[in-house]
Amino acid sequence: MMNVPLLISPMLERAERVFPKKEIVSCTPSGLHRETYAEMGVRARRLSNALQKLGINNGDRVGTLAWNHYRHLEAYFAIPSMGAVLHTINLRLSPEHLAYVINHAEDRILLIDDNLLPLIEAIRDELTTVEAFIIMTDQSELPETNLSPLYSYEELLSQGNPEFVYPKDLDENSPAGMCYTSATTGMPKGVLYTQRSIYLHSMISGLADTVGLSEGDTCLSVVPMFHVNAWGLPFAATWFGAKQVMPGPMMKADVIANLIQSEKVTVTGGVPTIWMSLLKELETKSYDLSSLRMLLFGGASAPPSMIRAFEEKHGIPVVHAYGMTETSPIVTVSHLKSYQKDLPLEERLAIKAKQGVVSPGLEVRALGPDGKEIAWDGEEMGELLIRGPWIADGYYKGDRSTDSFREGWFHTGDVVTIDTEGTIKIADRTKDLIKSGGEWISSVDLENAIMAHEGVYEAAVVAMPHEKWQERPVACVVLKEGYREEITAEVILEFLRPSVAKWWLPDEVIFMDELPKSSVGKFLKRALREQLKSRLSM
Repeated sequence: MMNVPLLISPMLERAERVFPKKEIVSCTPSGLHRETYAEMGVRARRLSNALQKLGINNGDRVGTLAWNHYRHLEAYFAIPSMGAVLHTINLRLSPEHLAYVINHAEDRILLIDDNLLPLIEAIRDELTTVEAFIIMTDQSELPETNLSPLYSYEELLSQGNPEFVYPKDLDENSPAGMCYTSATTGMPKGVLYTQRSIYLHSMISGLADTVGLSEGDTCLSVVPMFHVNAWGLPFAATWFGAKQVMPGPMMKADVIANLIQSEKVTVTGGVPTIWMSLLKELETKSYDLSSLRMLLFGGASAPPSMIRAFEEKHGIPVVHAYGMTETSPIVTVSHLKSYQKDLPLEERLAIKAKQGVVSPGLEVRALGPDGKEIAWDGEEMGELLIRGPWIADGYYKGDRSTDSFREGWFHTGDVVTIDTEGTIKIADRTKDLIKSGGEWISSVDLENAIMAHEGVYEAAVVAMPHEKWQERPVACVVLKEGYREEITAEVILEFLRPSVAKWWLPDEVIFMDELPKSSVGKFLKRALREQLKSRLSM
């Protein structure tokens, strides 16, 4: 067999040559922008050449601080295709963490959206490796800023070579991209993706039993492009020739609904908090979302009640997926097997609410507290371990602040059950499991049970110290508009009693206006525990 390296540049070349007329539609401050793959290919080559003229070589890191739009997509391919490393920077990090990841990655050049300039201006004096700033803007003139040297993205492209030739002799194991964890504790940790890992992960996204992306799809990347490469969707959608829709900074439910309706989106993905807001939007306004064949949930468990609402009320098929920054991210996708599609509704919902079976190419196992592999019986719980060709085997620069990588496996920190057919269900993060009287309580299961109440918008359950039982659950609940006068803590507890064990019932139900969330939309339980400690000690 031919020994051909698995590189990113052929993915771009396929799109521009085989699907030259397919569109990338972006929401920008100036309105909707439309670009074809043929045009994108030319602009990506111009960008690669411009970066080369600025001194970027193989292995150099180029950071992007940008929303989801066509210029960011051009950078997705231009940077790794020339042999440099694309570092997508989480724009929601704190200033301290923002400076840390840029310095730790040793970014030489930053590509920045003009409306995000203040984030970098505030930390300019702390950046030790950045040599130049490139501004991505619709405006003809560059904004006033303390950043220097400063370049216009469009001006650089106008001077770049549209026939720039990408090298074909790159090592497929050379670095191509990097993301940092969102760091709920400590400093963010870097994950370095290779040409090979991105290629294989993109390929897996086209399988019918994962996302099934193809030329016939229109893919809306709601997941930020700075978060695990938008779950790899921009890479895969480009390679397969799918039309792409990008919401820019307009990540609001009404904008998303209008884009799905107007562009006939077939596949989209995001964290449950995004889809909670979309459900709320659909309760008050009417949209035609019938084009959707897959609403992808990831980043956190979706309660069966939310899945039911999308599928029964709005006819939108929901698919659960699971992964992490360290896993590129796709590990599992939850599709009903052929013989499960005729099961009673409640059984189907229970299966769809799980994280699904492991994707082809990966291996999983789970270890119990005794370090032994758990039985695949759907009952015994253990920490999920993963290995495969798009799973990290360590953090960038050998970060040893964690022992997540041991004996050839990535230890996820997620506690799961695996049933007799290999279906994985996340019970909790190891740090979020509630140990009460020597027994485990799953905060995820308890949250899902609470959110099944029609008046509950969001719920998070955390452990609080208890003198007798070691820990006890406390539920923090956000109610929907119109229910705040009629729902009390006792109403929630009464609702729970038929569905959970008595000793699982929360000791307290605390109502809040909003729940703290991480930079990627997950519930920040650490912050929630700190809030409750302060509240309960008053």
